Amino acid sequence: MNRLILTVVILMWSTLSVAAINVVATTSSMGMLTRTVGGEFVKVTELALPDRDIHTLQVRPSMLQALRQAQLVVAIGAELEQGWLPPAIEGSANAKILPNSLGYFEAAAQVPLIDAQGSANRSDGDVHPLGNPHVQLDPVRMAEIAYALAERLAKLDVTHSANFRANAASFKSAVNSQLAHWQQLAANNKGVMLYHKDAKYLLARFNIPLLATVEPLAGIPPTASHILSLVRQFKGKKGVILHTVYQGNAGIAQLASQLGWQHIALPLEPANNSHQQAYFALIEQWLTAAANNK
Repeated sequence: MNRLILTVVILMWSTLSVAAINVVATTSSMGMLTRTVGGEFVKVTELALPDRDIHTLQVRPSMLQALRQAQLVVAIGAELEQGWLPPAIEGSANAKILPNSLGYFEAAAQVPLIDAQGSANRSDGDVHPLGNPHVQLDPVRMAEIAYALAERLAKLDVTHSANFRANAASFKSAVNSQLAHWQQLAANNKGVMLYHKDAKYLLARFNIPLLATVEPLAGIPPTASHILSLVRQFKGKKGVILHTVYQGNAGIAQLASQLGWQHIALPLEPANNSHQQAYFALIEQWLTAAANNK
């Protein structure tokens, strides 16, 4: 009998020791980073498809189910998911993942943000007072976030803390090995017009000028007068308009046609359930598209 009990205890301990941390990531970029850092010791569920606008998701029953079972939520943060994530967490009734708890992690809180305003003035559009939240297109910032995420995972699973830290270091090394190539892609770029400032970190990282945004203000669709003002400002100059796959406003095609520029729709996120190479391919895709203005 004692031997049987001992066997059961050992089996239970073995199962617990290899149990993966149940992580819910709000986006596929956050899922990618968690998978990269956590490796075999995390199980990741992603809430948003990569072709969806993360600002405006609707809470679904499947989200609540995933959040109920989560030990850690990995969000982009800086109020990007403000419209739906807080009510989803509240609806899950899972106290372990409440904001400011060990089970809640915001990527944007780990790195300096651009365009921080301190307070929101709605006359300026759909602004983020804490700063531009779209850090996922800056691979250098993502590498720094990886280190912070490794430390958070280490607190949830001390046994594998060395693995998490090594994986974060490996990710940073991989990013560093790609930087010279990415910088070459971005060299001598004349500038890019974005629909929204969602790729501003990428442009800033690789010294690509942001010429303007198709939106007159963040979150406000372009008016005919704004399109006309952009045509007057940039007619005869070189450039390209980059926008996400869900920013299908007709003003983009109209503006591109009048300027004689290309307009290119790109994913803002890597594919669902992807890994490091898919993220690197996303950075390459944006930089290659930006080079169409030369």
